[in-house]
Amino acid sequence: MPRRRSPDAPAASERPGCPGKTGIAGSSPSSASAPMGQDASKGGSPQQYARGLLDWLQASKMKTAFLNVFILYAALPFLIRLFPPLLQKFVYLNFWSFPFGVDFQKPEVYLNHTANFYLTSEPGITFGFWHALPDNRRKEAEGKERSWYEEALADDNPIIVYLHGNGGTRATSHRVLFTKVMSDGGFHVLAVDYRGYADSTGQPSEDGFTTDVLCVYKWVKARSGNSTVILWGHSLGTGIATNTARHLQEKDGVTVDAIVLEAPYTNIRDAAAHIPITKIYRKFPGFESLILDTMARADMHFLNDKNVQVLSSPLLILHSEDDGVVPAHLGRKLYEIAQAASARKEHVQFMAFPASMGLGHEHIATHPDLPLILKKFLESIK
Repeated sequence: MPRRRSPDAPAASERPGCPGKTGIAGSSPSSASAPMGQDASKGGSPQQYARGLLDWLQASKMKTAFLNVFILYAALPFLIRLFPPLLQKFVYLNFWSFPFGVDFQKPEVYLNHTANFYLTSEPGITFGFWHALPDNRRKEAEGKERSWYEEALADDNPIIVYLHGNGGTRATSHRVLFTKVMSDGGFHVLAVDYRGYADSTGQPSEDGFTTDVLCVYKWVKARSGNSTVILWGHSLGTGIATNTARHLQEKDGVTVDAIVLEAPYTNIRDAAAHIPITKIYRKFPGFESLILDTMARADMHFLNDKNVQVLSSPLLILHSEDDGVVPAHLGRKLYEIAQAASARKEHVQFMAFPASMGLGHEHIATHPDLPLILKKFLESIK
């Protein structure tokens, strides 16, 4: 027999709601019968939904960007191996002609008593350089033509043929500073832009650099009388300096008066293994075969360590202990190689600048005694 509902008992639709039941105590029939709304399932209000969608899109973009960077990171060594000329771009950086918009025919914008010159080293190749006079001749230089600057090379003041590193031009700030400092110190300075740099024509190459510097060296020697001519190479330019000196010695029977190597390396392969740009690849599988070995396939060797073993020229090596591009231990190793091979040990000298001076890779020229250091070296080799 069915049980009678007590008059005081509430109907089923009026009872308190329970988990899993559609009836909700105290709700209206319309809200009780509606399914869980979209706002609840999507995170709340339309504004919250839009914010969540935006966050998802941003996260997706970040993932895509990260994936693209990783693919590029992984692919670059293989691209370099397949296309060695690509590695030349990274090493020479001749496309980075900073500062931009320079009129190289107006060196007076950057330096006093300085003239611009061009030489042709081989058919189709013309390269430029600035000739800054020693400061003690600045008054004489006012209004003079280039021919007068040529004649001035025979005035017995020592002459520096300055061979810069990669990237930039003869108008780059630290190179202008070097030229000014050494000019003020009583030196002629010829700041050279080899082929492919600045306003010089052609494409950069190791053999091409040597050809250009041989041209300017012989041009200077034909005009310098008894003046001492020094090849000064910085960074990449150190390899160009020793290549040129070795060619002159072995092919022409000429010993360069003196060589200064600032922030040098042993060879370009060793340099590439230590420069900051390759740091992210040093743990990469195949780093040596894909990147370092490709240096030779791209016709880049710059064998300072081999060259100094046969050179008879007096050699001064300068390196700052805080050099963050070419570590000082490479310069010291090069010095040890040269010392071991030299018949006149006193003609091979090394000077390290303490890290506390903060000279780094490019600012040895800011050392107040740099001209004096060179003069003392030249005096010691007489």
